[in-house]
Amino acid sequence: MSPLISVVIPNRNGAATIGRCLEAAFGSRYDNFEVIVVDDASEDDSLEQIRRFPCRVVCVPRHGGAARARNAGAGASRGEVLFFTDADCLLEPDALARAVQSLRGDTGLAVGGTYTLVACEPRFFDRFQSIFIHHFEARCAPMADYLATHALAITASAFRRHRGFAENGFSILEDVEFSHRLRRNGCRLIMNPAIQARHVFDYSFARSLRNAYRKTRHWTCYSLGNRDLLADSGTASRELKLDVAAWCLSAALLAAALATGAPGLAAAVPVVQAGNVYASRRLLNAFHRAHGAAFAAAAALYYFLVYPLAVGAGALAGLWLYNGRPRRAAGSA
Repeated sequence: MSPLISVVIPNRNGAATIGRCLEAAFGSRYDNFEVIVVDDASEDDSLEQIRRFPCRVVCVPRHGGAARARNAGAGASRGEVLFFTDADCLLEPDALARAVQSLRGDTGLAVGGTYTLVACEPRFFDRFQSIFIHHFEARCAPMADYLATHALAITASAFRRHRGFAENGFSILEDVEFSHRLRRNGCRLIMNPAIQARHVFDYSFARSLRNAYRKTRHWTCYSLGNRDLLADSGTASRELKLDVAAWCLSAALLAAALATGAPGLAAAVPVVQAGNVYASRRLLNAFHRAHGAAFAAAAALYYFLVYPLAVGAGALAGLWLYNGRPRRAAGSA
């Protein structure tokens, strides 16, 4: 018999997307699953929408964050397998079946998926983000440094044995911390890019940059404590770090050329950026394959000229945040 899968979805003021999320979850072609939605003290009409579906609802009376909500959902589950996703993610119909096939009931294994290449909405910044994340999460498959909670499967017994998600301040990186803890304890992390969810980004120019800044700020703070700041880790890839470094070096060369009147310094900028383009050639190919040459050109300009500003600012803010925190091992539970 197919193992019972408990799909655990945390929700915090997710009225804009939770209905679509649940429609997609219940549209699964897998034949043995339950859906558990943990409402994290929402202040919108999320619960009204959730209760239209045949899911189990766990209500958290006080806002405690996604990690606590996921742990509460796992605690209320009946399944042999836990599958975590988010309230703004729409699972593909075969996601659960593919997760079970990859997991094979192995208690020493955790399996993750990624976003679809094609975003839910045809907005430029939604398309950019979906391709960006898919590319960097899937490129090293089946190996993975972390598994994101937009599509993460693990046996219930393994989840309990490893004590679930840390609820002590890892903010939006609780899945990264959990993944690293699993690996330190001997659990293998497997990325299966065929396990997919469509993410509802609803990004504008400002929202895209704000997301990059916010994610980088938390990631930098976490990575400094974990002593792996330069690691090639999913979307925190070496290519992205090189992109930021190339932008900073180019800006420094142009500033020095203006200050000293030495045009040779400015002439070095195209060389720096050519190396940056070469290092990012696989990402550029992904942009091109998904939406053609015009989109790839626009995405390249955004990635090389604008995106590094937000990522670099987030890195500086993360460094400031880390230096202001009491010293402790960021990878500890």
